[in-house]
Amino acid sequence: MPDFLLEIGCEEIPARMLLQAESELARRVVEVAVRESLFIDQVSDVASILFNPDFVEQFSTPRRLAVLVHNIADCQPDLTEEILGPSTKVAFKDGLPTSAAQAFARKVGLDVSELKRVSNPKGEYLAATVTRKGRRAKEVLAEALPKEIAAIYWAKNMYWRADKPERFVRPIRWIAALIGEVTIPFELAGIQSGRTSRGHRILGPQSVDIKSAASYEDTLFEAKVNADYRDRNYEIAGMITNTPISIGGSVRDNAELLETVTNLTEWPSVVLGSFDREFLSLPEEVLVTVMRDHQKYFAVEDANGKLLPHFLTVLNTEVDPEGLIRHGNERVLRARFNDARFFWDTDQKTPLTQRAEMLKSVTFQKDLGSYHAKAERTEELAGHIASSLAGVGFPIDQDGVLQAARLAKTDLTTELVKEFTELQGIIGGLYARAQGLRQTIADAIYDQYKPSSMEDSVPRTFEGAVLSIADKADTIAGMFALGLQPTGSKDPFALRRQANGIVKIVAERKLQPIKIGGLMADALARYWGSLTGYRDSEAEGKFTQNLEAYPQTISSFFRERLEFYLREARGFAYDLVNAVLAAGYDDVVDALARAEALAGVRDSKDFEAISISFKRVKNILRQARESKFVVGEAPNAALLQDDAERTLLNLTSQIASVAENHRKSGGYRSALAEISKIRPALDTFFDKVMVMVEDEKLRANRLALLQKLLADFSTIADFSEIVTEKKA
Repeated sequence: MPDFLLEIGCEEIPARMLLQAESELARRVVEVAVRESLFIDQVSDVASILFNPDFVEQFSTPRRLAVLVHNIADCQPDLTEEILGPSTKVAFKDGLPTSAAQAFARKVGLDVSELKRVSNPKGEYLAATVTRKGRRAKEVLAEALPKEIAAIYWAKNMYWRADKPERFVRPIRWIAALIGEVTIPFELAGIQSGRTSRGHRILGPQSVDIKSAASYEDTLFEAKVNADYRDRNYEIAGMITNTPISIGGSVRDNAELLETVTNLTEWPSVVLGSFDREFLSLPEEVLVTVMRDHQKYFAVEDANGKLLPHFLTVLNTEVDPEGLIRHGNERVLRARFNDARFFWDTDQKTPLTQRAEMLKSVTFQKDLGSYHAKAERTEELAGHIASSLAGVGFPIDQDGVLQAARLAKTDLTTELVKEFTELQGIIGGLYARAQGLRQTIADAIYDQYKPSSMEDSVPRTFEGAVLSIADKADTIAGMFALGLQPTGSKDPFALRRQANGIVKIVAERKLQPIKIGGLMADALARYWGSLTGYRDSEAEGKFTQNLEAYPQTISSFFRERLEFYLREARGFAYDLVNAVLAAGYDDVVDALARAEALAGVRDSKDFEAISISFKRVKNILRQARESKFVVGEAPNAALLQDDAERTLLNLTSQIASVAENHRKSGGYRSALAEISKIRPALDTFFDKVMVMVEDEKLRANRLALLQKLLADFSTIADFSEIVTEKKA
């Protein structure tokens, strides 16, 4: 059976967008093939097809996206189906066919006499068995593909033809579409599909004819285009690993940079370059940033992890036998390093301590004032946090925290950060160290933006952790008070990332004195002092407008972030996370400890049974509320009639008391083990006691008993949220 190929040729696609678009194109094509019954084996699981190279292969380079689908049917299968028409009451009158019967007969291409009658629960109807001839795959794909290509999502796209509606990431220059050796004809954005592709811009031919879909990859390879991202990635990884061996060095690993250069090349090669050893006097962070972020070079290090005066650059061409490209790259890098050294030396003439006032002219956010005002708020908040931590024994340099907060943003005024914005914070820490400030201050400033993601590490010191939390909390509080919280997929101020950072730091540094509600209330309170000059302004009005909703909005926002952390970063099951957060989420360290304890016992038989029983308890109480039954405030022992309910009440009080003592001391595993002892009494209660009896007083008392049970044993987790096999 034939293969199907679709290639979209464009001007250079941004590297960061390429892999997502490659996957989306493959998914869309597979969904069309499944929907239109074009797979020979009539498979329907799109996900399994996409990840099976026997079915689908995906390709991408800077100038193209392509998908190759194997064993496509030439034609859709014929479809035989029974079509239901009008009821016989409507279809016939006085034994003669009505217009409704005749219209249905024409629709299915039969005579009225050839229609059959079928019965269903609604009555008797006319029906016809019709076989629809399958369409040619060529026709189906020609109709569907333009819509699917145009629907590919791009973070940014463009118009490129005047007065034309189509948009794409870059102008489309050619389209190749074949099924076997046959071209699939369609038109998109003024481009007619065909069998012609293009080779490498420099090394290959301008035009390449693809004989058949199956020959696509080999044809492009002959034209100096390696269309397989994974193959190019593996090839580049091998070259950058082996090339530095000759100088006794090794590449400094950077998976993100490797992905980027793979998406910038069609026919890669690697060149080893050098720079003057004198530049090694600059901080490694500066050198690596210039090489990695500005030049897309890989740094080279020795066996001890120290930088060597060499770099690796990935070319989109053949090797450089005469060294012309290498010399050009060395010249560019030398200029960039000279700039960095000049900025470093110039910045040192004005110490960080003299730059604080300069922050008054640097805007943080148009309604929230300058970075100078932000620094004042952050200093106050960080000082409060540091004091609370020191009060319970955390070893923390409180004065160092205050000074770090005061100077944290001063590097925004430096020439080096203006040139290399990705180094903000890092440059501040390096300058603080070079200017003789204490190590705790320098490290705190250096780590203030950590963690930048869930994979990133938290600040190395308690001082850095406090500064990072205070800075992030100040930003989140101000934005939420202005009503600028994230919505849907939009988060222009990266507030989710910053909240994730707060949760991760508190959890992994075990900063239990920090409670989210108190932290965010305190962060908001700092704004009132800094808004003195904003009274009766638009900012003041926006704050007042959003204050009432602020506590609940912030609480819900951080609950989502803690749920994300527990599930994605720590790997807890969704039902366990729901159970834990139902019992409280203001204390991040406590929530994590409860999740770890519950994960350790959730698979035991006792807890599976308790989960089922608690689900039953919640359902009974819910039904009682819906039926407007009275639930007693507390169980009255004098109204208990059955031994099973008396036993349950006594054990609930005893076990709850012991479990609560364990819980208060953080012994959650011990508390859960104690709670599991309620199982036999609870099982007996449900076997022998009817809760929803006619007697109102008795029913209210038994409901009160269940309500007490639920309240006493739900302080660690809501066990009814745990999914069990029996529930499923």
